[in-house]
Amino acid sequence: MPALPKHEYFRRVRQDHQTELVEDYVEEIAHLHARHGEARASDLAECFGVSTAAVSKVITRLKRDGLVIARPYRGIFLTPLGDDMARRVAKRHAVVLEALRKLGVPEEIARADSEGIEHHCSEATVEAMRRYLDDD
Repeated sequence: MPALPKHEYFRRVRQDHQTELVEDYVEEIAHLHARHGEARASDLAECFGVSTAAVSKVITRLKRDGLVIARPYRGIFLTPLGDDMARRVAKRHAVVLEALRKLGVPEEIARADSEGIEHHCSEATVEAMRRYLDDD
C-alpha cells in the first residue's frame, strides 16, 4: 500500500478533533444515565470542568446532529443514534485503556491518555489492540 501524502495525515487529525468533543459528551451522557439515571447540564459541566453555558452550546450541536433530546430544565437523553455512538466510543475507550494497562502504563496515566488516544486510532489500530489483548 503506497504511503499517503503527509497532508492527508494532518487532515485526518483535524477530522478526529472535530468529532472528539461530540464523542466525549455522548459517552459521558451514557455514563451519567447508567450511574445516576439521568444526565443534566450541570453534571456535564462539572465533569468537563466547563461552564453550563459551554455545555449548552455543545448540547445544541448534539441536538442538531440528532444525537440527543434535551429540553430546558429537564434531563438530556440520547437518541438511538446517540446511544449507538456512545456504545462504539465506550468499546474503543475500553480497548485502548486495556492495551495501555497491558503495556505497563501506570493506571492514572493510562486513564488520562486513553481519553485522547481513543479518538485518534483508526479501526485497524483498535482491531490490532484487540488482537494484542486476546493473545494473552
